[in-house]
Amino acid sequence: MLDIDKRLVQVTPSVRQINNQRLEFYSFVHFTVNTYTGKEWGDGTESPAIFNPSKMDATQWVRAIKAAGMRGLILTCKHHDGFCLWPSRYTNHNIAYSPYKNGKGDIVKEVSDACREGGIQFGVYLSPWDRNNAAYGQGTLYDDYFVNQLIELLTNYGQVFSVWFDGACGEGRNGKRQVYDWERYYHVIRTFQPDACIHVCGPDVRWCGNEAGDTRPSEWSVVPERLRNTERIANQSQTEDNNEFRQRKLKSQDQDLGSREILKGEQDLVWYPAEVNTSIRPGWFYHEEEDDQVRSLQELIRIYYNSVGGNATFLLNIPPTKEGLFHDNDVERLQEIGSYLNQVFKTNLLETAELSSDVYMKEYNIENVRTDDYQSFYRTEDGMTDPVINITWKEKQIIGHMILKENILCSQRVEKFRIEAALDDCFQTVYEGTVIGYKRIVPLVPVHTDKIRIRILDARVAPTLSFIGVY
Repeated sequence: MLDIDKRLVQVTPSVRQINNQRLEFYSFVHFTVNTYTGKEWGDGTESPAIFNPSKMDATQWVRAIKAAGMRGLILTCKHHDGFCLWPSRYTNHNIAYSPYKNGKGDIVKEVSDACREGGIQFGVYLSPWDRNNAAYGQGTLYDDYFVNQLIELLTNYGQVFSVWFDGACGEGRNGKRQVYDWERYYHVIRTFQPDACIHVCGPDVRWCGNEAGDTRPSEWSVVPERLRNTERIANQSQTEDNNEFRQRKLKSQDQDLGSREILKGEQDLVWYPAEVNTSIRPGWFYHEEEDDQVRSLQELIRIYYNSVGGNATFLLNIPPTKEGLFHDNDVERLQEIGSYLNQVFKTNLLETAELSSDVYMKEYNIENVRTDDYQSFYRTEDGMTDPVINITWKEKQIIGHMILKENILCSQRVEKFRIEAALDDCFQTVYEGTVIGYKRIVPLVPVHTDKIRIRILDARVAPTLSFIGVY
C-alpha cells in the first residue's frame, strides 16, 4: 500500500477550492417565473408579465442567511425556463420586460449588492438548458448566446465565488439537444472570474449524488479525474478505455469514491471535494402549500453535521415568495440553526486542557492544533501513522462534541480514528470514524471526563491535524 499512499497524498487542493471549503455553509436561492406558476421546471413559454415581486428585499435574504451562519449566496440567475433575472442584452425573455420596477429592475444587481454590503459572498447559477431560446440545439450558435450571457454575469456584478452548473439537457423546440461546450464555458469563467469555483458540472466542486441531503460516512476529496465527467450529460455516452478500473462506470451516487481499493490502478487523480445540496422545503421554488413543510431544526442540523462535519460543504436552498421575501417560517428556522450552532460551538474546552502526543515531527508538535489555520499544524515523523493524542483537564468536563481538521494543504491522509474517554477509571471507546479531511464534527453522547484520547488507527502517510476542538 505504501506506493499508492504516497501517490495519493501528492494530490492537493487549489487556492480557490480551499477558499470554497472554508465557506462551509452557504445558500441557494431559487427564484424565477416558476415562483408564480407553481412549477419546478418552466417550459420557456411563461410571460415575463407574471414576474413582479412587489416587496422584493435582498437585504432581508442576506440577514436571514447570515443569521444561520451561512457565508455565501448562489442565485438562480436563469433557470431552464430561460427567464433572466437581469436585463440581458441577448434575449427579451428577461426582467426588463416584466412589470417589476416598470422594467428597470435587476434582481442580480440587488442581490449581489446586498451580499457585498452584508459581508457574504455572491455566486451565480446559469442553466445551460434554455427552453425559451430558439438557437438551443444548434451548436455554436447557441453556445455563443450562452457564453454572452455568462460574460454579462461575470463582468457586471463584482466578484463571484461560485458558478453553479447542473447537467439538465433536454430537447429544445426543434427536437434537438445541445451538446454543451463545457471547456469553452470554463475558459470564460477562468478569464473573467479566476477565483470562482465551478460547481457540479465543473472541475472544482462535485455533486454529492442526491438532492435529499444524504451523505456518505466516508467522503474523500481525492478521486479519479474521470468523475468530473459524471454530470456532464453530453459526455456520458463516451466509451471508456480498456483499463479494468476505467471500465467501471463511476457515478456520483456511489458510496465509495476514494478508498485505496477504489483508487488502486487509477493513474489520473484530482482533488474534487463534495457539496451537499438540498432545499429547506420539499420544492426548490416557493409553493405556498409547502409553508408548513419546512424541514425541522433536528433534520437540518443532522445534514449540517454530516456535510460540513463530514468533509463536504452544505448548500441549502431557501426560495423567496411571490413578494420577493423569505417566508417567516423559513426565516425562523434559519435563526434557529444559527442559535443552535453558536450555542454548541461557542467555547472550545481545549483552551483549558493540557495536550500531549507520543510522536510528532520537530516543529510540528501537538500544541499547534490550538489555532485553526494551516500555518501551524501537528504532524508525525515519516512512517509513524498511528499516533496517540492525549487531552487532559484538571477537573472533569461534560463533552458533547469534538471537531478534528486535517491540514488539507498536505492532502487527505487519515483513514480511521478512534476517540476514547476516561470513564470509571479506564478508557472506553466513545466514537470510531473513518476520514477526517477538511473537517470532521464528532457528536458524542455527552461524557463526563477529565481525559480524552484520540487514536489515529490508519493513515495513508504521516497524519496531520491542523485543529482540534472540544465542546
